[in-house]
Amino acid sequence: MLANSLVELDRAHLVHPLASYRGHEAAGVRVLSSARGATVTDAEGRELLDGFAGLWCVNAGYGQQSLIDAATKQLQQLPYATGYFGLGSEPAIRLAARLADHAPGDLNHVYFSLGGSDAVDSTIRFIRYYHHAIGKPQKDQFISVENGYHGSLVSSAGLTALPIFHTGFGAPHDWQHKIPSHYAYRNPVGSDGEAIIAASVAALRAKIAELGAERVAAFYAEPIQGSGGVLVPPAGWMKAMQEVCKQHDILFVADEVITGFGRTGPLFACAEDGIVPDLLTVAKGMTSGYVPMGAVFLSDRVYNAIADGAGAAPVGHGQTYSAHPVSAAVGLACLDLYENGLLENGCKAGARLMEGLQALADHPLVGDVRGRGMLAAIELVTDKARKTPLPVEADAGRRIFDRAWQNGLIIRAFNQGVLGYAPPLSCTEAEIDAIVERTRLTLDQTLEDKEVRRALKG
Repeated sequence: MLANSLVELDRAHLVHPLASYRGHEAAGVRVLSSARGATVTDAEGRELLDGFAGLWCVNAGYGQQSLIDAATKQLQQLPYATGYFGLGSEPAIRLAARLADHAPGDLNHVYFSLGGSDAVDSTIRFIRYYHHAIGKPQKDQFISVENGYHGSLVSSAGLTALPIFHTGFGAPHDWQHKIPSHYAYRNPVGSDGEAIIAASVAALRAKIAELGAERVAAFYAEPIQGSGGVLVPPAGWMKAMQEVCKQHDILFVADEVITGFGRTGPLFACAEDGIVPDLLTVAKGMTSGYVPMGAVFLSDRVYNAIADGAGAAPVGHGQTYSAHPVSAAVGLACLDLYENGLLENGCKAGARLMEGLQALADHPLVGDVRGRGMLAAIELVTDKARKTPLPVEADAGRRIFDRAWQNGLIIRAFNQGVLGYAPPLSCTEAEIDAIVERTRLTLDQTLEDKEVRRALKG
């Protein structure tokens, strides 16, 4: 009875993110009621393995008592402290210091946002201020990568290169530009890593030449393109792209909102890539999704230029909830977990996950299996040689999600027939194995779809 009441209240009042409003009204909400470890329970009592950690974010798993205790203690002691007027709180100060200690290179300065989208928006403002401060205000053009995701706010949505975030919103802006993705499975130059890197370098150089190096302010890239379908670049891709930026005095921004905090193995994926970006964005795993928080790391060069350019004047960027003490307290408790075994468990679980998903490669519908650590994807096709996507009529995004749900598994089912995985780093071996087996069952059921069978015969 309660569940039915909630469905009606949701239908009448709650606007959901990235949803067909009319479609959601017709289908109704699935209400989650509790969670523990890697398992969530819905309002009807159904237990499901969360193979996507909420939205790539519950890295520590659900119900971690140390995170709950940290939030509770801080709420009792100091539930809010503004960062304005030269004020601050101990948790925020300590979190900034510990994050700087862990960050690569000279990323020593941390601005706290509310999440990933506004962290990226903050980088745009910092970068523009930086170029004004060093006497190059004409550097006002920004480049990102097709299939990339950098948020859904007014400015960050334009850096995102997924059409759904542009249609009807007047995005991207005319100062936001794209180059082709490294997408190895469907790259015109083939799957050879060196060839892909060379093509990306050439594309970036061409775009810079088109716009004029004196105009280009920054280049944005994800170590792995998450919402674009978990697209993993060849080893050395990030470093090669950064080198081009250095040659043309262009700031390099690494967006680690998804990949940060152990998702690919180490605390930051940039450590694996061997790079130190000029700016770095994080969110999600920083608090494991327990409370909202994001951050921008600024290199010494960028921070000092902004500080010197402003002089005695304030830098006009801020938010009411920046450096929120409760979020910071949870962030500190999360760092304790990462440092004391969670990263190590994530590496072991990630290896098992990739091994298990690779074992599905011989399934008739599996065209590609890709990933790094606890971030992975399976791309489905109806013809492996031709890499033919599932037919549109198969409604892959909705039907596959529904089947997995009925099989006790939550995954990301992209409309193009890509299945995304990002389980909690706390997963046990048995939970990883169950994710794989429930995926196999879901694939077998999808194979029976009349539209899919028609395409396979076709």
